[in-house]
Amino acid sequence: MAASKAFNATRSEKVFDLINVILMTVILIVTLYPFLNVLAISLNDSTDTVRGGIYLWPREFTLENYKTIFNYTGLIQGFKISVLRTIVGTIFGLISSSMLAYTLSRPDFRSRKFVSTFLALTMYFSGGLVPGYMLMRQLDLIGTFWIYVLPGIVSAFNVFIIRSFIDGLPYALQESAKLDGANDFTIYYRVILPLCKPVLATIALFLAVGQWNSWFDTYLYNGNKPHLTTLQYELMKVLASTNQGSGMVNANDMANLMAQVSPESIKMAITIVVTLPILLVYPFLQRYFVSGMTLGAVKA
Repeated sequence: MAASKAFNATRSEKVFDLINVILMTVILIVTLYPFLNVLAISLNDSTDTVRGGIYLWPREFTLENYKTIFNYTGLIQGFKISVLRTIVGTIFGLISSSMLAYTLSRPDFRSRKFVSTFLALTMYFSGGLVPGYMLMRQLDLIGTFWIYVLPGIVSAFNVFIIRSFIDGLPYALQESAKLDGANDFTIYYRVILPLCKPVLATIALFLAVGQWNSWFDTYLYNGNKPHLTTLQYELMKVLASTNQGSGMVNANDMANLMAQVSPESIKMAITIVVTLPILLVYPFLQRYFVSGMTLGAVKA
């Protein structure tokens, strides 16, 4: 009888595993197919692409679509600015958010409740687009690189995630460090930060993706500064010009683009160019991302 129950349990587990594998395979295919399809079209000859029927593999392989895009004036400079703002914005965002989160996690911080409430309000209310623009102008940030970094240097959402993670750490570690003569900055730098690697990697991914994908702030503040435009903004101009025939892109550049590749090929190649850098970074942060989100959300 016991053997029969064990056999039934084993058979049920096998059925569950089979269903789970099938379900995960379907989800994997559904998730990967759009990206692989875009990649195949971007690597296919633009003239042949018009015929359609391309799914997972290019019929006539070519790199001409990418060569044409990277010959576009302003793309290289935009790429440099995007990389720079991603690195600087992520570092500054991590430092400011983690320091504020550590301060709010301290039970001896008297204004802890007030500051937390103030931060929470910023998640639901904002001044709006026009007041924000006026503020940036009064701060003399318009037309500068720092317009990409300073306005979003502190995010209430990121602060609360890091604080929740710190709250889950034994407070005795900080007390022991104090007994050894460590000040608050030493505790933050030598005790808190090393233990917060998972949640910091999670927040770093959030910040990096946000900085890399951002283009609207460039449109608002630095659209007339060619040396400060970002990759996404330059690619957005190309897309807008191919879709609507707008004059956002130089007429000569647009003529050269359309003479060599089709609008569909441009769109797909641009999608890959924008997505690939984040896909290359994500695997290095994945293990921290999963544990950081789980542990940081326990006490949220």
